[in-house]
Amino acid sequence: MLPQYSPELDRGQEKINMEKTFVIIKPDGVERNLIGEIIKRYEEAGLKITSMDMTTASPEIISKHYVENEDYLRSIGEKAKNAGAQVDNIIEYGRGIVIGLRKYLSRGPIVKMIIEGDDAVSQVRKITGFTDPTLADKGTIRGDLGTDSIKKANEEGRPTENLIHASGNLEEANSEIELWFN
Repeated sequence: MLPQYSPELDRGQEKINMEKTFVIIKPDGVERNLIGEIIKRYEEAGLKITSMDMTTASPEIISKHYVENEDYLRSIGEKAKNAGAQVDNIIEYGRGIVIGLRKYLSRGPIVKMIIEGDDAVSQVRKITGFTDPTLADKGTIRGDLGTDSIKKANEEGRPTENLIHASGNLEEANSEIELWFN
């Protein structure tokens, strides 16, 4: 009988921090036929897609995903302001972005995925790249494949089309997996 595979066999005595994280390939990624390229980048980094589904998201799920809590509204409002948007009220500006994000995510099919691996949350975010594709490092998905910018999106009054949503931390990943896969 062969021994059961274990990541430790490949990594010596290195500590493994197996995690699951959540990723959405947004409508612009699907429309531009980038699904395979995006998945390939995660898999080439040693991550494993454990669940995947192409779907059209319901308004109920989208509104639970893009919530209107004050911390989130402030965070995205500040990002827009830092990118040069004229913002009088950061929270109200953030609310407008949330409304736009909900429309963006519902405009066409998406691919939702659970990705597993060693430090999956941080690895996925590193591979994905910075929110604004024009500021994302080359070699990242957004840096190589992104064509939009926060500045341009702000000028046009719409959310940034940046191909992917990736959970920001383990707690968010667990919550989003529960929301999208149950």
